[in-house]
Amino acid sequence: MAYTDDAVKAKLSSLNETQESIVSVAQWIMFHRRHADRTCAIWLERMRETTVNKRLTLIYLANEVVQQSKARRKDDFLVAFSPVIAEATATAYKGATNDVQDKIRRTVEVWSQRRIFDKPIQEAVEARIAELDKSRSGKKTGLLGGSLFSAGSGSSAPTELQPLVQLQLAVSKANAASNPAITTANTEFERLNDPEKPTPTPPVHAARLSALLKSLSSAESAVAESIRTRQDLVDGLEKLLVANRSALESDKAQLSTIQERRESTEKKKRHVEDAIMRGASTSYTPDPAAEGNGQHANGRTPSSVEPERPNVEALTPPPTDSLTPTDLPNFRSEQVLSTPGHPSVQLPTEALYLATSLQSNSSPPPASTDPRYGTPLSGVGGGGGPAKKRKLDVEFEGFGAGEDAMAGLDEDVAELLRAESGGAIQHPH
Repeated sequence: MAYTDDAVKAKLSSLNETQESIVSVAQWIMFHRRHADRTCAIWLERMRETTVNKRLTLIYLANEVVQQSKARRKDDFLVAFSPVIAEATATAYKGATNDVQDKIRRTVEVWSQRRIFDKPIQEAVEARIAELDKSRSGKKTGLLGGSLFSAGSGSSAPTELQPLVQLQLAVSKANAASNPAITTANTEFERLNDPEKPTPTPPVHAARLSALLKSLSSAESAVAESIRTRQDLVDGLEKLLVANRSALESDKAQLSTIQERRESTEKKKRHVEDAIMRGASTSYTPDPAAEGNGQHANGRTPSSVEPERPNVEALTPPPTDSLTPTDLPNFRSEQVLSTPGHPSVQLPTEALYLATSLQSNSSPPPASTDPRYGTPLSGVGGGGGPAKKRKLDVEFEGFGAGEDAMAGLDEDVAELLRAESGGAIQHPH
């Protein structure tokens, strides 16, 4: 079948909801893709004139055509449907039942997921549906919960961007309205001024020129509205830009202040840690004026603070001379005694000390168990009473009178003691 306006209208009239019918008409339309603009114009006229139930089928037909064109990378119908798809979708959506509206919303969602149309066109379609939802008493929600076109309606946008969202929606709406008018006006102008076609009769020519003037007037008004809305959007963007530049300068100044405070705090923290490591944390008093110059309140820097030296007990043992009695008469560490008939004998200090300290000490030293010293003196360290004093020198009169001073000592030791005393200690007769 050759392509004519009547042929396109006939194909659209025979269209039904079955898959076979939609695919068959879509293939015929795509075969005549050279007439894509004219086909889309007739399709939009049919959308406006047909019943509500028939409009969903026309949406399905457009969906099949644009998706096949996208898959085959043929942009003829994508370009042709872009100016009219928002108006046509809104026309099919308005006044439809809830079930039909859900199907249209699902189709629009598929377009968004598969990126069939450019972003502005997709946003314009979603904006028109969102406006229709707002006009209803209850706002519809998507099949999976929440608004399906929440991003397009601007409900999730920040407060600062809400005016811009509305302006962008107005621009998309004006653009969607102006594009079909521009396309129609340009098409009629080229057809009427085609040099290859014969000039019609004056009455027909005048009628066609009048129709062209109406189309050009409509296109002019649509473009003027698009310019106005876009200028409002630009003004809003400039205001937002100025506000953000001012906020940016404020943020930079605040950042500089915070950095200075952080550096000052880090410097103060190092001073405190240095004082703690040197053990001067108790005597450290923070002074804001001095801290700025790196000094403490006492005028000294942290490196000049020295802790007091602790009092410790000396660990050096005392000299041995302080433990050895040297004030005893004729005291020596060792005494070599020799008597006639006996060999020379070294007398230990303990025995000599025992013999010479009996007079001065009221408590005798403990008895020795060393075999070199013999048995202890009788009456010394044995009982609980005081020890008897014995006279070892002429200076101590009455010492040892009637008693043997060497009683209980070994005979050799007693003989040596007598020789040392120069005969002062005599053997009893």
